[in-house]
Amino acid sequence: MSGDLNLLELILKASIPVQVVMLLLAGASVWSWWIIFRKKKIIANAQKTAAEFEERFWSGADLAQLYREVSNRGKTSEGLEGVFEAGFREFARLRQRRQIDGRTLIEGSQRAMRVALSREVDRLEENLGNLATVGSISPYVGLFGTVWGIMVAFHGLANVKEATIAMVAPGISEALIATAMGLFAAIPAVIFYNRFSNAVERIELRYDTFQEEFSSILQRQAHVDEH
Repeated sequence: MSGDLNLLELILKASIPVQVVMLLLAGASVWSWWIIFRKKKIIANAQKTAAEFEERFWSGADLAQLYREVSNRGKTSEGLEGVFEAGFREFARLRQRRQIDGRTLIEGSQRAMRVALSREVDRLEENLGNLATVGSISPYVGLFGTVWGIMVAFHGLANVKEATIAMVAPGISEALIATAMGLFAAIPAVIFYNRFSNAVERIELRYDTFQEEFSSILQRQAHVDEH
């Protein structure tokens, strides 16, 4: 208990620049954890909905009926459903026109799916750059507090004939606290940035694979329509 009180006392008695550094690092840590919990939920939901939609899609359901179910929900489709909806909508729209060959149908559908896929990946990657920023900058911000604290500690010895550990201990302690806070903010941010980046890459690959397979199905359908 006394250790906790001493730590709090060191923070409260630290020099103003070091206190500002600690405040910035504490804010960066809270911000990064907010991003982590929010992003974890979004990515988990994207993985779950993709698995559920693929199961429905490959169960042999009629594509037109599946499209109506997806598009009539009254809300914007996301994830794999959004890619499917964009591709099938464009395919159906172009097919209603006369003198449209199969190649044009497929190219239009693929173009619509690429736009939808890019939008979904952007949504999944949102705020990942902020995690990377916290992870890369926090140690240097903490280092600034460390350097300042040590500088203050040794500056206090300028007019002292006999220096003791007790004289420099507070300044060095606050410097080490700034270092620890920098690492405390940076390490989780780096770990989860790498983890989420890998998860987004796997989801993007899953979307790409679905897009290619769905394009093949639409290509066969366009070939049947031409004959």
